[in-house]
Amino acid sequence: MKSLNYKVRLTAVAEKFSLEFLYKPQNINEIYVSRADLSRPGLPLAGFFKHFENERIQLIGNMETGYLEGLTPDERYSAIEKLLQHHIVALVVTTNLPAFPELIELAKTYNTPVLRTAETTSAFTAALSSYLNVELAERITTHGVMVEVYGEGILILGDSGIGKSETAIELVKRGHRFIADDAVVIKKVSAITLLGSAPESIKHYIELRGIGIVDVKRIFGVGAVKDTEKIDLVIKFENWVPGKDYERIGLNTESEDILGIAVPAITIPVKPGRNLAVIIEIAAMNHRQKKMGYDTAMEFMKRLEELDTGEEDTNVLSWH
Repeated sequence: MKSLNYKVRLTAVAEKFSLEFLYKPQNINEIYVSRADLSRPGLPLAGFFKHFENERIQLIGNMETGYLEGLTPDERYSAIEKLLQHHIVALVVTTNLPAFPELIELAKTYNTPVLRTAETTSAFTAALSSYLNVELAERITTHGVMVEVYGEGILILGDSGIGKSETAIELVKRGHRFIADDAVVIKKVSAITLLGSAPESIKHYIELRGIGIVDVKRIFGVGAVKDTEKIDLVIKFENWVPGKDYERIGLNTESEDILGIAVPAITIPVKPGRNLAVIIEIAAMNHRQKKMGYDTAMEFMKRLEELDTGEEDTNVLSWH
């Protein structure tokens, strides 16, 4: 697993949000955005630059425009120049507001991209922040399989050849959705949320030993695949070890640490005859119930305590 720092081209941001370039520097393809948080430079335009961060995209909305309109031309020129002297990554004018001539003139002087959107400042801030949080998220790539089962994002881990891909195909045949095989890109998009997806080069493809590469989207249709999904549960396959004490009731909870987030996890022993696809379906439904406030294992133990019928009934735990 390897974590990297990521950035996104400013031109990609402009294309994604249909932004109009009011001034496009010649080196526009060399300009990258590396911060997901945005700024409204009200205080910097007033001359206060303590803690100012020029890596953030700066937004000019109604408030900033109103402030600049109240200045004399010389004062406005000076305020904008002080801002652009800090070599900001880009400046976006929102709400289709007109750009001050001083802004365009100084943008050319300091080689600062200036763009415009018809969206309001609040709406654009929310949309752009969400997009950048995903594109710039801390991430790792891990060996595994990712599927969506009953709305739950399931990351399946285990040794090569243990049956992860075959189980994923069986789940797709049962109406669930395939996300990634072999390599799963995991992005930390918030302090509590991980998203899983496939690398672009192998998206929608799965490898089945003895057959080769299979295009899941073409064989099963567009409804059988999904580009990304939140990771709700980690399921770890391991070869059945005779004599090992596997979880029987479900009271003991496991977790898998991924990028500093503890994700609920369970270990499934694998041996001939076990229908892993059905087991994963039950695990997904059981996990969904837990999130909704119903824990089957806890309710089962409460029932035993309430019955309290003596030693004979305690043998119920010796099923199978």
